[in-house]
Amino acid sequence: MSNLIEIQSQIEKLQKQASEIKTREFDKTVREILAKMQAFGITLRDLQSGKGRGAKAKPKTVATSNSAGSKVKKKSTSAVVAKYRGPNGETWSGRGLTPRWLAALVAQGKTKEEFAIKSEPNLGS
Repeated sequence: MSNLIEIQSQIEKLQKQASEIKTREFDKTVREILAKMQAFGITLRDLQSGKGRGAKAKPKTVATSNSAGSKVKKKSTSAVVAKYRGPNGETWSGRGLTPRWLAALVAQGKTKEEFAIKSEPNLGS
């Protein structure tokens, strides 16, 4: 069985190998990226803005003032109606990652549809 000193020596050797590989492949990777940038017409400005030509628009911002009276920009968000309700009253809109409570229930053999919130019929129309 290897002792701690041998393992640390192996780690050091592997880290050195990884560093050498990274150094060797760096220039090649940069050339590949530049070639793709040229092929697609991507500029540094495109990369710095964080959005490409096919990217979705950023959420609108709303100016509000904080307690000091200075204006602060906040993203405007609209409330999303819950689509799923758990046995302990937890809710989920169906957007984003599946919450742990629902993932655990699905792992137990349940289906998401069992926890779907049924919309009430509109009797007033």
